[in-house]
Amino acid sequence: MTYYVYILASKKNGTLYVGVTNKLARRAWEHREGKGSDFTTRYGIKRLVYMEEHSKIAIAIQREKTVKEWQRQWKVDLIQKDNPDWDDLYERLSFIVTWTPRSSHGVTRNSTG
Repeated sequence: MTYYVYILASKKNGTLYVGVTNKLARRAWEHREGKGSDFTTRYGIKRLVYMEEHSKIAIAIQREKTVKEWQRQWKVDLIQKDNPDWDDLYERLSFIVTWTPRSSHGVTRNSTG
């Protein structure tokens, strides 16, 4: 199984959130819909700006904890290394079509929403 450490931002150089999950598409969608966490909802943090893969959950969790403890500038540098424009990577997830959220009526929506 693959695990992901990810960073969300409210906007370029905005408020940051660091998380870990084994289902990145689902988790990113939850944040976008205001169902991710109180913090991301409160500060409008929806933009997926960084992600990295790990094959072991213990390593992913430790990496998440390490990145959370970093100074803000180190997190910004990590994002800008691979994503200098802070593009929202959510739509670029190649596996987004393997998980699609269900509407409140039980109808599956496609990846374009």
